[in-house]
Amino acid sequence: MQIHRVKEIFDTAPVGDRVCVCGWVRTRRDSKGNFSFLEINDGSCLKNLQVVADASLSNYDRDIKQLGTGSSVRVEGIVVSSPGKEQAVEIKADSVFVYGFAPEDFPLQKKRHSFDYLRTIAHLRPRTNTFGAVTRIRHTLAMAVHDFFRSRGFFYVHTPIITSLDCEGAGEMFQVTALDLEKLPKTTEGKVDYSKDFFGRRTNLTVSGQLEGEIYAMALGNIYTFGPTFRAENSNTTRHLAEFWMIEPEMAFADLDHNAFIAEAFLKHVIGAVLQHNVDDLNMLDSFVQKGLKANLEAIVAGPFVRATYTEAVEILKQSKQPFEYPVEWGVGLQTEHERYLTEVHFKRPVILTDYPKAFTAFYMRLNDDGKTVRNMDVLVPQVGEIIGGSQREERYDVLLERMKEVGLREEDYAFYVDLRKYGTAPHAGFGLGFERLVLLCTGMGNIRDVIPFPRTPGHCDF
Repeated sequence: MQIHRVKEIFDTAPVGDRVCVCGWVRTRRDSKGNFSFLEINDGSCLKNLQVVADASLSNYDRDIKQLGTGSSVRVEGIVVSSPGKEQAVEIKADSVFVYGFAPEDFPLQKKRHSFDYLRTIAHLRPRTNTFGAVTRIRHTLAMAVHDFFRSRGFFYVHTPIITSLDCEGAGEMFQVTALDLEKLPKTTEGKVDYSKDFFGRRTNLTVSGQLEGEIYAMALGNIYTFGPTFRAENSNTTRHLAEFWMIEPEMAFADLDHNAFIAEAFLKHVIGAVLQHNVDDLNMLDSFVQKGLKANLEAIVAGPFVRATYTEAVEILKQSKQPFEYPVEWGVGLQTEHERYLTEVHFKRPVILTDYPKAFTAFYMRLNDDGKTVRNMDVLVPQVGEIIGGSQREERYDVLLERMKEVGLREEDYAFYVDLRKYGTAPHAGFGLGFERLVLLCTGMGNIRDVIPFPRTPGHCDF
């Protein structure tokens, strides 16, 4: 018999139909009238489906009355209208088959568990209401990412995970090697001889697919990447992961203004998808995780983003009466507290800040005529702060070489990248968005480790 998903039952309400549903028992209540109520959830939606199991069933005493939270079952029966207020329909079972019983000490019970505790049982936490909702929203966002770019003629490009380059110049990368660490080959200078390694040179896990993405943008026009990236930053904050996912579009013949336009449209599209498809999940998270979550997302979608320069933002922050932990000075990077003040207090809406000082920006960002700032942008949103970073890329051959020298990069290491400026160079732009930051925004969760299925952080690599 065809298996129906719980969400499908609620969406279609097929009263009178005989259906089959599989899932896990959330609760069991036994009535004095010789029947039991089972709450079944299969992960397809937040709601549980109520099943009425009569004592006349052949395995009622042997199996059904032994069911505890976490047990897995297959239920066959007739969909009937429910007299209860919590659901429109329920199933009157004529068969309940038990796949697996869960013992009384099943770690998840009908009570609220702390997120710290749930991280210790990450193989079971997806069965909770909160993490089920987070996972469904993450899915909606991922599908919306592809929908947005496909509908605008972008091509999806898979950039390499293993690379010999450091896009950000930070040096905090995971090294990839096939060498025997107990018997490392050495050069005559006593250094590790990477010519003996698998790729014949030192390689790492990528921190970004941008540089490779630019190659395809300069051939296909508009492309995007969406894949895993890695940073070996020894940070145990609530905002950092060692493995995370990045969305990085690159657009040929685009300037910073077009880049900002696409970034704003992109955020509104993917957040709008969550507001449309995850109503129950959002309402639950709004009630139990972050009050005002849904209103915040609706406000982002509804209104235009503010445009301002970094210099203007610094002046606003210096004139504010709110005390900041980190001082504000021109030439110094903005902290999350500054970004949230701009979005939540001053402008009360998302902000696109542009033209940051070149001193703390990447070498590939186009230099402005003042020689001090670059054509870059950060998109700031309430509750999170920076969620997108991007720029118009430096397309001028001589200027790019000079910038690389300033930051200590060797031209020969980036030969392909420099070549793009020699053979039919053109203005182009792009941005990057950490997918987990986006999921944080759309779920209201406070710790980035709770919006990725299996977090990788310093000292933790379970599963």
